Parts: sequence; structure tokens; C-alpha cells
Amino acid sequence: MTQVQDKAVGAALLAIGSFVFTYYSIWTLIIPFVDLGHPARKLFPPQWYAIALPVLLLTVGVTGIFGFLSFVMLKSGKKAKST
Repeated sequence: MTQVQDKAVGAALLAIGSFVFTYYSIWTLIIPFVDLGHPARKLFPPQWYAIALPVLLLTVGVTGIFGFLSFVMLKSGKKAKST
């Protein structure tokens, strides 16, 4: 990729990350104190998901990392035994 494309991808990732951080921060820190009938509540899922989604993503991510590491360790162990 060229330098211009790298900057464009970086800017897009920064914008997406900033939006997600802002949305999640508002969802977890401000919305619990907003009245139940307020229209802003319709923009956010129930509060239960604010905890469940990160826990699920963390569990899947850690499982994937350890699965990959175990696969690499098993593969390198077989390679060392065969030589």
C-alpha cells in the first residue's frame, strides 16, 4: 500500500475506534441515569449487553489466542521429533 492509502486506513480505523469508544462510554456511564421514557434510551440496547458482549468477546479472543498457541506448539513439537 502507498503512504496515502495507509493514512486513509489509519484515519478510518481511528474514526471507527473513536465512535465505538464514545458510544460504549455513553451507553455504560450516562444512559443508566437517564429516565426510562426518554427517547435517547431507544438508541441503546439493554444494559445487560454492556457487560455480556465484552465478556463474550474477551472469552472468544482468549480462547482463540490459546488455541493458536497450542496448535503452534504441537506443530513445532512434531517437527522437532521428526528431525
